Amino acid sequence: MTTATVKRRAVNRDKVEAAILGEAVRQFAECGYEGTSIATVAERAGLSKQNLMYYFPTKQALYERVLDNVLDDWLARMASLSDPTQEPGDVLRGYVRAKLQFSREQPLASRVYAMEVIGGAKLYADQIRRRVIPLLRADIAVFERWIADGKIAPVNATHLLFAVWAMTQSYADFAAQMTLVLDREQLLPSDFDDAERLITGMVLAAVGLKETPCQS
Repeated sequence: MTTATVKRRAVNRDKVEAAILGEAVRQFAECGYEGTSIATVAERAGLSKQNLMYYFPTKQALYERVLDNVLDDWLARMASLSDPTQEPGDVLRGYVRAKLQFSREQPLASRVYAMEVIGGAKLYADQIRRRVIPLLRADIAVFERWIADGKIAPVNATHLLFAVWAMTQSYADFAAQMTLVLDREQLLPSDFDDAERLITGMVLAAVGLKETPCQS
């Protein structure tokens, strides 16, 4: 088998997996784990059920891959807190912005993760413990270092981060409620801009920092 053939097969596999995962995210977000069927995902992705199961042998394997992708993206954005070269205010502004951007760009993925957690994380608890907890502890250590250095006011970093997660993720997980209240079909870019300014201001105030007029 030539190198070119191997590359073509790899590219084709990536395309098929992307099609499967794209439709799986939509189905899991709309129907939940129990309400989603492999046959429906396959049909919507333009594949036979047998073909899909070549890539993902079980519904749980497909579900866990979707959640793995969600967590990869989410944790990559969380990692910005560990940048030692930036000042706390800049780091926190970037953190809020990244979390809102995730809600704006990946609303269905966010909802799949939220539904799993709300349901007790019955299928994904081990991965959350293994991947989220160590990063959360590292982020808390950053806050403790800032406090020790006198850069921010004393704060319960754990609950501040919980609050940021809740505020930012609500723009994906509860977007339907927001659009009903706002009487429009979808959230606008300006809604996310307004949310970023408000949430950032609240977070900075919580740690004793002030937002400046030229910053958003």
